[in-house]
Amino acid sequence: MTEDKMSNDNTEDLRTETAEAAPELAEHDKLRAEVEEAKQQALYVQAEMQNLRRRTEKEMADARAYATTGFARDLLSVADNLQRALAAIPAELRGDDKMKPLVTGIEMTAKELESVFQRNGVTRIEAVGQPLDPNRHQAIMEMESVDAAPGTVVHEMQTGWMIKDRLLRAAMVGVAKAPEGAGIDATA
Repeated sequence: MTEDKMSNDNTEDLRTETAEAAPELAEHDKLRAEVEEAKQQALYVQAEMQNLRRRTEKEMADARAYATTGFARDLLSVADNLQRALAAIPAELRGDDKMKPLVTGIEMTAKELESVFQRNGVTRIEAVGQPLDPNRHQAIMEMESVDAAPGTVVHEMQTGWMIKDRLLRAAMVGVAKAPEGAGIDATA
């Protein structure tokens, strides 16, 4: 056989083998791509499940922490009424031996309610003397004051409350403002 004929026969054999192997290679590449896609989908689903688990754990922790919010909000009016009752008792009746047990009972009830609030993460918002914080205070009025800087809370009409780190009820406050004519130059 001549070299040209051998070369042609080898080339033909390679073409035949390549033609026969091409569908197998294409099928192999297709399967490899499907496996890669399945891996990516599995990783995506795994990440989604982890995110869902974290979100659910956070929601459960929040539900446990703030489950008493509605009940605590309802009890705030009881605390307000106890404070009003104590404030309404005149000094002369506080010293009366007949009234002492009543006053002591109201004071003890108010202290016990405050203790229950503390155990459940319900705390008073400090207002008087603090700068106005719209996230904790609701300004009801402005009051002229030479003693306090403008924007400082000078009067509290209703106590504000927090439950853990969330606002339960804003404090209703009066805020200092500069007296009329203050800061205006009379010589102008």
